[in-house]
Parts: sequence; structure tokens; C-alpha cells
Amino acid sequence: MNVVKQQMPTGELTLKVDEARFPLDWLIGFAARANAKRGFLFLSKVLGKHWPVTPRAMQTIHDDLAAQIPPSLPGPVVFIAMAETAVGLGQGVFEAWLRANPNGKALFLHSSRYRVGSVPFFEFEESHSHAPRQFLHLSDAASALFSTARSLVLIDDEASTGNTFANLVQVCRARYPQLEKLHLGVITNFMGQAANAGLSERFGLPTSIGAALSGHYAFQAGAAPAPVAASAQRFEANAERGASPAFGRIGVGRALTPPQGLAVQLAQEIGAGDSVLVLGTGEFMHPSFLLARELEALGKNVVVQSTTRSPILSWGSVSHIVNCDDNYGEGIANYLYNVAPGQYQHVFICHETPASPALMQLAGQLNGRLFHFQSETKIEEIPVC
Repeated sequence: MNVVKQQMPTGELTLKVDEARFPLDWLIGFAARANAKRGFLFLSKVLGKHWPVTPRAMQTIHDDLAAQIPPSLPGPVVFIAMAETAVGLGQGVFEAWLRANPNGKALFLHSSRYRVGSVPFFEFEESHSHAPRQFLHLSDAASALFSTARSLVLIDDEASTGNTFANLVQVCRARYPQLEKLHLGVITNFMGQAANAGLSERFGLPTSIGAALSGHYAFQAGAAPAPVAASAQRFEANAERGASPAFGRIGVGRALTPPQGLAVQLAQEIGAGDSVLVLGTGEFMHPSFLLARELEALGKNVVVQSTTRSPILSWGSVSHIVNCDDNYGEGIANYLYNVAPGQYQHVFICHETPASPALMQLAGQLNGRLFHFQSETKIEEIPVC
């Protein structure tokens, strides 16, 4: 058993690793959160959120978590990824599972902190988050498949208490009592062996779990409370935030089409040895990964990452913080971690929301270019002014 102790500005974290399929320091670092509910963060280095990562490394994790999904799960299978951090991870795992199960009948959707027009939705809570309200939208086709689904696969970057999973499963089972089996997929599972053994009883369904690393932790909060960040959610039910229904938010039953044409065009403008950052924005993550993967396949030196609303302190695995405005228009503080202006020769910012002063500001800070994804193949470059 590997034991790691971290003395943080917000307290002391003790981590005990029971099983690891990859090296600990390849998978995660440690950070301190500006969150009185939870003053620490296991900062994933393979998620593409708070740390720049190659598409190849992300694909390795997608494939590994997909391979741990039991082949005996009865279909149809519904995959749900947790916003905002695990949106790209979940869609990547779903697409990896589809490659391994080309005849499988499945649906992917991700939760959101935004409402999408008049699309029907239901709600659950992520209690430890600064933005606890989560919504799941279902198109008519997605709702029809969900009503026949026999298995549920929930994807998040980390499981520590399992409470968010429990909240979502309770809502899903109330709506869809025909569900027979549950699988949880996470990069890091810190619930501990006793909790893992009791998952089926806890969730009321035969439950399996797959993880790249498993263990348990203890956190002793410091004498001074964790800094309290501003609210990360100011929900207005009827506000239009530009959250697109086109990429998985209301359900999709296939892999998204990679933006090959755009990648070929951009690759012609990237010099040999130039460094490239493909940047997602908020909940819009998977298309940026697909673009980065295409550029990597063309031989480019590329990493992928995303902006976030998660407040993290400058300590440990967070060496640089870019503060940026909220391109969804809620007025929520957004951040980009571990990226310094001028660090990359090329920065391609991928977004689902229309052009806005917030996006112009971000592009200006990073000397980046803006690409508005209106669909998988209709992508417009927005002139930066």
C-alpha cells in the first residue's frame, strides 16, 4: 500500500493507494480548493480539465475505463457523464465502448448546469460542489431509449463519498424502474474497500465499479477555514445561456464526427515543433479533444485542456491561474489553470456559445483563436477584435 501525505494551506490530506493501473503521479496531482465544503482536490493529469494533457494520454484512460465495463451488462445501456468536469471523460469512455461493442445499443448524455430551451429535464444534486444543481435533458428519442434501458453507466473523474452517484441513481430508478444493473466508471476511486463491497446494497442494484486507481483518504481541515469563493452557480430558469443540444447534452447514440477538415486546415498553419493548446470552454469539452486528437494524428505537438468554474488556490499542482469571464453569461468567475499567456505558439479556443466579450477577452489573454462549433462539422472561426 502506497501512503502519501500532503500538507496543504487548507489542511492535511492522507492518501492510501490500494490498487493502481497507472503510476500515481501520472494520474493525479494535489491542489487546495477555495471551497469550505471540501478544501482539497485530487487534480487529474489525464482528464483535460485543470492540467494540459496529450490526446493520446486521454485516449488511454478512455479505453481503460471502457474495458472495465462488464461485457455482461444487458442493453440498452445509458451512459451519463457528470458536469462539468467529467463531460469529456464520459463521452470519451462512451465512444471507446462503442468501438469495442459496435453492435451495442447505447445512449450518452451529460448533466448540465444550464437549461436547454424547452427540452424536458430532471434534476439531481452534487452536494459538495459550489454549483450543486445538475440537470439532465432528454430529447424524445433519448427518453424513449432510456425508458427501455436495462443498464446504467455513470462516469465521473473521481468518487470519494459516492453521494452524487447515489443522488442520481435514486432519481433515475424512480423514473426508470426497469433498470437492472449499474456500473460506475471513475479515474480515481477513493471510497475505500468497505464502501466498494457495499455498493450493490447502497444503490439497490447489482453494481460494479471500474477505476484507474483505487484507495482511500482522510482530510484534516486546518485551523483556518478554507477560503470561501464566490458562488459558482446563479441559475435563472428561463435564461438562454447558449448551451447547445447538438453534442450530447440531450442524448446521442453514436460517436461524434471528428472535425477532420478543420484539423487539416490548421495543421498547415502549424510549424514543425510548434506547441499547440486546444482549449475547451466550461461544459464544452469533447469536441476540443476530438480536434486535438486529429491534430496529434497529423504529427502536431498538441495538448488539450478546458476552462472551469471550479475555484482552486495557487498551490501544489496549480502553478498559474488565468482569470476569465464566463462565456455562458451567468456572471460566474471562470479560470484556466497551469497555462501562462505566451506558453503556446498556437491556442485554439473551442466554444458552443455565440461570440461574446468574454470569449474575446480570453482570446486576447492567450493570443488565441476562437472556433464556434455550431454542429460537429459546421465550425466558424470568429475574428478576434
